Amino acid sequence: MQGKGFIKFIAIVLAIVCAYALSFTLVASSVEKDAKNYAKGDVAKEKAYLDSMSTEKVYPLLGFTYQDVKSKEINLGLDLKGGMNVTMEISLAELVKSLADNTTDANFNQALKNAQTQLNAGGKDYIKLFVNEFEKLSPGVKLADYFSNQDNASQLKPNASNAEVQSFLSKEAESAIDRSFTILRSRIDGFGVVSPNMQKQPGTNRILIEMPGIQDKERVYKLLQGSAELQFWQVYQVQEVVSLLENINKTLASTLKETAPVANDTTAAPATGSKLAGLEKAGDTAKGGKLAGLAKKDSTAAKAELAKSNPLFSVLSIPTYQAENGQPSLRPGPIVGWVLQKDTAKVNSYFRLPEVASSIPSSMKFMWSVKPMEGSKVFELYAIKVTSADGKPDLGGEAVSDSRNDFDQKGKPEVTMYMTSEGAAKWKKITAEASADAQNKKSIAIVLDNQVYSAPTVQNEIPNGVSSISGNFTQEDTKDLSNILKAGKLPAPARIAGSFIVGPTLGAQAIHDGLISFVIAFIVILIFMALYYHRAGWVANFALLINLFFIIGILVSLGAVLTLPGIAGIVLTIGLSVDANILIFERVREELALGKNIPTAIKEGFKHAMPSILDANITVFILGAILYAFGSGPVQGFATTLCIGILSSLFAAVAISRVVFEAMLDRKMEITFDNNFTRNAFKNLAFNFVGRRKIYYIISTIIIVAGIGMYFKNGGLNLGVDFKGGRTYLVHFDKTVNTEDLKSTLSPVFGNETPEVKTAGEDSQVKITTTFHIEDQDPKTDKVVEDALNKGLAGSKYEIVSSQKVTPIIASDIVNGAFYAVLISCVFMFIYIVVRFKKWQYGLGAVLALAHDVLMVLSFYTILDGVLPFSLEIGQDFIAAILTVMGYTMTETVVVFDRIRERLKEAGKEDLHGEERNQLINFALNSTLSRTILTSLTVFFVLLVIFIFGGDSIRGFIFALLIGRVIGTYSSLCISTPIVIDLGSSAEKRK
Repeated sequence: MQGKGFIKFIAIVLAIVCAYALSFTLVASSVEKDAKNYAKGDVAKEKAYLDSMSTEKVYPLLGFTYQDVKSKEINLGLDLKGGMNVTMEISLAELVKSLADNTTDANFNQALKNAQTQLNAGGKDYIKLFVNEFEKLSPGVKLADYFSNQDNASQLKPNASNAEVQSFLSKEAESAIDRSFTILRSRIDGFGVVSPNMQKQPGTNRILIEMPGIQDKERVYKLLQGSAELQFWQVYQVQEVVSLLENINKTLASTLKETAPVANDTTAAPATGSKLAGLEKAGDTAKGGKLAGLAKKDSTAAKAELAKSNPLFSVLSIPTYQAENGQPSLRPGPIVGWVLQKDTAKVNSYFRLPEVASSIPSSMKFMWSVKPMEGSKVFELYAIKVTSADGKPDLGGEAVSDSRNDFDQKGKPEVTMYMTSEGAAKWKKITAEASADAQNKKSIAIVLDNQVYSAPTVQNEIPNGVSSISGNFTQEDTKDLSNILKAGKLPAPARIAGSFIVGPTLGAQAIHDGLISFVIAFIVILIFMALYYHRAGWVANFALLINLFFIIGILVSLGAVLTLPGIAGIVLTIGLSVDANILIFERVREELALGKNIPTAIKEGFKHAMPSILDANITVFILGAILYAFGSGPVQGFATTLCIGILSSLFAAVAISRVVFEAMLDRKMEITFDNNFTRNAFKNLAFNFVGRRKIYYIISTIIIVAGIGMYFKNGGLNLGVDFKGGRTYLVHFDKTVNTEDLKSTLSPVFGNETPEVKTAGEDSQVKITTTFHIEDQDPKTDKVVEDALNKGLAGSKYEIVSSQKVTPIIASDIVNGAFYAVLISCVFMFIYIVVRFKKWQYGLGAVLALAHDVLMVLSFYTILDGVLPFSLEIGQDFIAAILTVMGYTMTETVVVFDRIRERLKEAGKEDLHGEERNQLINFALNSTLSRTILTSLTVFFVLLVIFIFGGDSIRGFIFALLIGRVIGTYSSLCISTPIVIDLGSSAEKRK
């Protein structure tokens, strides 16, 4: 075998990369285990321990802190960890109206409403829809009359065409989404979410936010939907504040003499901080200095004594640097204190004490930096100067007309800010005051949501309203700051368009069920391969173990989020990876049956199986890529693991297993591919699939017609909330509940709208779905609906373990995405088959089989809905199942097509006709039947294990895959290939 050395090299590199990626999870788990042992059930002590370890090097070999390793460990999705998933929608209608100075023009406002209606119905590009509607309602009227003004004169001329206005509005909309993303990200970071995931959804005005571990939904809703308020404040210099801080410290020492804060039983706890030296705030014009005073203390007694005598300065360090005389001096600038993140709440509580608050002048208030200093958990404290009697800032965000991230003359990143004419006049006065003293230039703080984003020092008076902000910025820093400066320019409210909340109990159960299903399914495959293929089966098992290690390692390396469908995808990939080994082993057995020796049979088996393996895996990979492009959340998680698993499986099942066989041959080891029970399995088969094809057509027609009949009888498909919009609550009761009684109780509190109530998994757990107030955009609506639910459930002992909200616009997008995913999949499959096999009949036959499979699965869903003891909803996970079923069918179909092509090549012909073609197709189907049945059984058993042990949350999804597995096998044998006969006959008749 050529390239053995290269394969070994790649395998070793992959193993090192995967081991490196997984090591962070092991180290983080070790630290967390120590925290639990130390805390002994005390949650506060456990959190304090982990906080204290955040900047400690817990991975000494590579010098990573706990904070570092925590950010690199395996990311668990909401369904495994619990937490919140929120989809924020930026109101482009209000943005456009604001850009037009809130015009009262009837046609203009009607165009906004019409565009929103079309968007809700599944339309794309709100700006384009608005322009089209406006031109219909006001033909000949120029949009520039509404939008061109002095503030945007450089971007939009008064005589601009409607197309130019549309381009301008599109850029403003994109900018609004970008700055909303920046603001929301900073709010989430400030909330303290571990490993949050934020994504702008391409082609939409929506932002997806995943917050693992977060349960305080009321606080999150308030945090995310609050309007941003940009402010500019003058700030005090540290030398102006230090005496006040010393007085506060003395006051606290006196006030807290009896109750000095001492850590409880900290003898085993790590130090509260290490010496942070040489770190400077990026973008701050003040340079030099070290973070002194946050040094590690040697004993609990020393900490307690410091906390008693210097309560404030035990947690707050005043910025200093070492002067030329060797003595510490105050570091010039606007930063008045450095505080570890865990101590910021304590400092806030100190400032709120009546004795302390009375000593702080009314012209001063304290604010924190928006994020910690780079590489630490240290936040900066600023003293804001209040210069007006009403307590308002010197300048508001409405004064900013534009802001751009740019580069200065030296090529360093900077931000250029443009003021409105009114704002420029105020800005001139403020900057003149700040730069009046050449020896002591002052700073101006840029504040959003009461957090300081930057506090640049003013170098000189700025008379024309154009300012440049420079410092130790990266391009990302300047982009964020530019977005922040534009945040207060125009109102573009962000509203919650969809949400998904999973309680920690459900997450823990999902982890348990997922792991159980994973382990059992894996053992089933190992046993099957070892029993059926004897020693060769153990080679396949070794490749499977390597494959599993690679899949998980690559997922962690890429920062992918592991979800329950993701675990299903891994297990399914392992089942599918057996397909390659089965194809190879069956071809080797064929070669052995022809009398060839083991080395030759192995070589020929790999050679002849490769085209089928490549075709099968490419088709499934295409489907996985389409799933990823059109899906979201769990579907994307499934698609990610599927695609990574396919690539890993190809390498492990083909390349690594081949290297192992070569090594066994070199060592003269005995290699067997069967045993006494499996040696003659599937030999001399001669089923007449082609001759009976019309019977199969009739069977499929009967099932599909029955499904259509049940569709009308049931009033349509059982659509899930993500396809029709609404709110769904999964509620667990302490005892069995009657769904009809519950429905009657809830109907009055939901405005006499009858909710859908179904048992979910067990008799004491129900899924409640309602469209009550779903189109109401008031931020308070979510609480109104949940209060109504709690009122209707009053008198029962229950727990809401998960909830989901999908607005109609999100639902329409999901439906459209699902439709296009299936349609594009069919198109890609047709193109691939036609190009690969050079016959349109093969491509059309394969696509017709795909359509047949989709209709069959839908028919079984409509026929069995209400009969089975679990929900058969049509949702996003169902679409993932449908596409995977299509992948099964294509995988098996191309294997048969490959065998046909191979036999034609041996005969030196391009095609056969009449009875010869019938015989050829029957031969191809029978000769590949062992592979088809074995692969189908393997995957079926894997799916059955997941179905039984995988938990209620994916039972409907796995059921679709189960019946799809059966239908796919039936379709590939009885529909897709035999139908080529009828398509070919029709073409011949036309000729």
